[in-house]
Amino acid sequence: MSPGAVVLDVEGTVGAIAHVHDVLFPYARERLPRWFAAHRGTARAAHVLSGIEQYLGTGEIDEAGAVAQLTRWIDEDVKAPPLKTVQGWIWAAGYADGSLTSHVYAEVPRVLRRWRAAGVALYIYSSGPVTAQESWFAHTPSGDLTPLLRGYFDLVTAGSKKSPDSYRRISEAIGTPPDGTLFLSDSAEELAAAEAAGWHTAGVRRPDDPRPHPIPGRTTVRSLDERELDQLMR
Repeated sequence: MSPGAVVLDVEGTVGAIAHVHDVLFPYARERLPRWFAAHRGTARAAHVLSGIEQYLGTGEIDEAGAVAQLTRWIDEDVKAPPLKTVQGWIWAAGYADGSLTSHVYAEVPRVLRRWRAAGVALYIYSSGPVTAQESWFAHTPSGDLTPLLRGYFDLVTAGSKKSPDSYRRISEAIGTPPDGTLFLSDSAEELAAAEAAGWHTAGVRRPDDPRPHPIPGRTTVRSLDERELDQLMR
């Protein structure tokens, strides 16, 4: 197919699920009260409070209620946009002060550089906010990978990863035809949605992922440098 663009998921595809759940989620959870105290009365805090109210469809929520609700969403792994927004800000601060380093699998930097050198446009589509995606790729153990990436999409800029319309929006934004785009993800539902929008897809199921391999009914690789994926890239 020789794709003009490759769009990559993050969690479970280029980085470990465990890093998100065992490192990033607890990091943000612990710092939520301090974040609200430090940003009390600011536009950022107001934006998060308003987002929670809109998501819940309820009346005004105070700071303590916001912390409680966000904590509950973290514990339940709810992909609510207001939570993702404030997590992204907290993580960005952690990356900036050196208390956080992201995780990418060993072959990822090498493969991304090879694809970029071959003229493929590389994009990220994750449920995490764009700010968190940028911080993730800027602070990897292999250094700053952001120069390799053309752009980023999240739940706000594209929509739900389980909706074909989200992938249509991305196609329009990047200017690459659907049949010239390859999507890599560890989620069968996301892969199905991308295919419904006309994209090519391949599943990723890492060796440290406890879920079954392969993803049922799909070409599935354990790393980005496997032969099956190379064949899709030709």
